[in-house]
Amino acid sequence: MFIGHFGTGLAAKKIDSKPSLGTLFIASQFIDLLWPIFILLGIEKVQIEPGNTAVTPLNFISYPYSHSLFGVLVWAILFGAIYYMLKKNFRTSLLLGLLVLSHWILDLFTHRPDLQLLPWSDFKVGFGLWNSVVFTIIIEGLIFIIGAYFYLSVTKSKNKKGSYGLWSLLTFLTLIYVMNIIGTPPSGTNAIAIAGLFQWLIVAWGYWIDRNRSAVQN
Repeated sequence: MFIGHFGTGLAAKKIDSKPSLGTLFIASQFIDLLWPIFILLGIEKVQIEPGNTAVTPLNFISYPYSHSLFGVLVWAILFGAIYYMLKKNFRTSLLLGLLVLSHWILDLFTHRPDLQLLPWSDFKVGFGLWNSVVFTIIIEGLIFIIGAYFYLSVTKSKNKKGSYGLWSLLTFLTLIYVMNIIGTPPSGTNAIAIAGLFQWLIVAWGYWIDRNRSAVQN
């Protein structure tokens, strides 16, 4: 899942308007922001295997620290705790922690059984939505569209940057998603990891958008 995770970040603005969209993106994509670093360090492993699923050629051989349920729970607690120490806002801290956890829950539905529950256990889970391109696009697309709708319903543009910036981001994410499905597989695991690190640019884009938008007053 890709745009679905960003969809949850967008939707979270409906629940709490205080955190920036960039912060919501970091939380919702946190374990996928860690994963490329772990790949480059050799801590976790992935292989390119065309046909692994209908949606992605990636075979996630080992990612116990970034994507096991236990690992994600630890990251969620740490993320929420650090935010609380910085901002002293329990409600937002809880929301951000739940966003980190939401990534694993969405992955549970999309991945084939390659998600460990515990880093030291070989028992793996995954419902395999990625075996169907059509159902993957429908479900992930709906999450993204609903998230964008919620974000639009609770924010308004301060200027043209706030409007153009948001719509260009939504368009960009959609194009990247389409290219990931119909494009050719990446050339190597390092290329996958480096491409994953570019998600930080989307995070920065989210911060920039939020600076040019304000909350809708009810």
